[in-house]
Amino acid sequence: MKLISENIVKKLIKKKIKISIAESCTGGLLSSTITSVSGSSKVFTLGLVAYSNQSKIKVLKVSKKIIRKYGTVSEQVCLTMAKNVAKIGNTNMSVSVTGIAGPSGGTRKKPVGLIYVGIKKGNKINIKKYLLKNKGRFYIQKVTVNKCLGLMLRVLK
Repeated sequence: MKLISENIVKKLIKKKIKISIAESCTGGLLSSTITSVSGSSKVFTLGLVAYSNQSKIKVLKVSKKIIRKYGTVSEQVCLTMAKNVAKIGNTNMSVSVTGIAGPSGGTRKKPVGLIYVGIKKGNKINIKKYLLKNKGRFYIQKVTVNKCLGLMLRVLK
């Protein structure tokens, strides 16, 4: 993880891209991974952990209608989180992540391990859906962060 995050920070600095992150199920682990890199303060503007629906609605301005219609763990919520954290942080790149880390909270339609990652760079937004193995909460959080880092690296190529 460390090597990838160092690579990402170098690319962000080189390309003069500022980044903001809105995370839910990872609880700050993604922001922590990026900010653990020396020099990240040049590019990392904001990291929000919007864990509750209330914080997604109040802070990230995700509409109640979207949450009611699609659920918190959905492509639509992830998309809104990515768009709005970029606005709040005034950044040209943002990452959002929402999902079910478990061990509880899953359903048949939305099982534990269901994750959505959104990456916005400029006007392009890419949302990826993952269904990770339910090998425990921390495993899901760590794998999710790795997925985010991998996507970030691809977008920065």
